[in-house]
Amino acid sequence: MHAFWHRYEIDTSRPDGRQVRRDLVRRVLLPAAALWCVVVGTGLLVTGPLGGLPAEASINEWFVTQRTPALDAVTTVLSAIGQTEFLIGACLLAMALIWWRTRQWWYAIIPGLAVAVQAVIFLTSALVVGRERPEVEHLDHAPPTSSFPSGHTGAATAFYLTMAFGAQRITHPVARWAATVLCVLVPVAVGVARTYRGMHSLSDVVVGFLNGATCAVIAWNYLRRTT
Repeated sequence: MHAFWHRYEIDTSRPDGRQVRRDLVRRVLLPAAALWCVVVGTGLLVTGPLGGLPAEASINEWFVTQRTPALDAVTTVLSAIGQTEFLIGACLLAMALIWWRTRQWWYAIIPGLAVAVQAVIFLTSALVVGRERPEVEHLDHAPPTSSFPSGHTGAATAFYLTMAFGAQRITHPVARWAATVLCVLVPVAVGVARTYRGMHSLSDVVVGFLNGATCAVIAWNYLRRTT
């Protein structure tokens, strides 16, 4: 696992353009295509043979009974953390800071790559699956995309998990663990908030989390390193 977490510290060699293009095709596009098939296949299974997983309705209804003004306000903030505009800004800031600290552009682009791949898979799979949102009161404006998978959860997971991977560079053990746990808990909180606010069913959030996590791993490993 040490080689996984520290692959960009172990091998700091500068890749050439040909190497980056080759690795993007082999180590990003091909795995992403396979992931897209899994996400779409799961979505069509949920909306087809599984009948939309009707048992999930009780989860959304339970969240409705737990709503309070305070929780509404908290989940508004958590839901916003997964919005496209927020994450684009966070990605640009993170990439700028990473490049400034390391002077390794090939390392700095990882958060943006993870979020971009996740977004493509989310948008296209949602278009194919076309699942309706839960039949409860929605506390947010419903975007034009369908409910499956959760884009907010996927984007937050892709971004914050790459931050968690990068946090393994922190030498102080308490600070490293604190940063890692925080980065892992944020996308979980986003998923819970989206379910609370009636925007997604449980399976939407779970698959969104898996989509984002897989994209984070794909992006982290996009470039061959000698470890």
